[in-house]
Amino acid sequence: MDETERDMFDTMTFTKASGAVIGTLLVFLLGNWAGSALYNTSGGGHGDGHGDEAHAATGYVIATADDGHAEEEAEEAIPFADMVAAADVAKGEKVWGKCKACHKLEDGANGTGPHLYGLIDRPIAGVDGFGYSDVLAGMSADAWTVEALDAWLASPKAFAPGNKMTFSGLKKDGDRANLVAYLATIGG
Repeated sequence: MDETERDMFDTMTFTKASGAVIGTLLVFLLGNWAGSALYNTSGGGHGDGHGDEAHAATGYVIATADDGHAEEEAEEAIPFADMVAAADVAKGEKVWGKCKACHKLEDGANGTGPHLYGLIDRPIAGVDGFGYSDVLAGMSADAWTVEALDAWLASPKAFAPGNKMTFSGLKKDGDRANLVAYLATIGG
């Protein structure tokens, strides 16, 4: 290959590579433009905050009959003990499926976690021979009441920060109530 062919090859290679990069960027730019045109995610307006007042003014208020007790009723929550009393034990057994990898229901049969036989009203950290975390061992004067179990099952890390349990919790009140109702039928 002589010098003229080598220079032309270098220029041609550079031109092709530059064209490929610019073409790729153009494809992404057009894809972004098409996606923005199809899906508006700005929440209204053109996204810079102007015109929010106009959007806020387009709604209207519907008058309803209100005796003033609606807020009180919304704030009045059902006590967890009442939820447990009305809970479905069969559904609780299904929720138990999330627990049985680490816990056992037989008396004295510990798994990764302590056995849950006779759990209701048993002292926290009350299973002899199980290696509880320091946090739970420090709570051994307290008992697993339905309210304590509700808080524990909602978020073990919030109930006892620093405990060993890796389960993140049950977010639904109904699932927790059903599970506690099921556990109440096991032993005790």
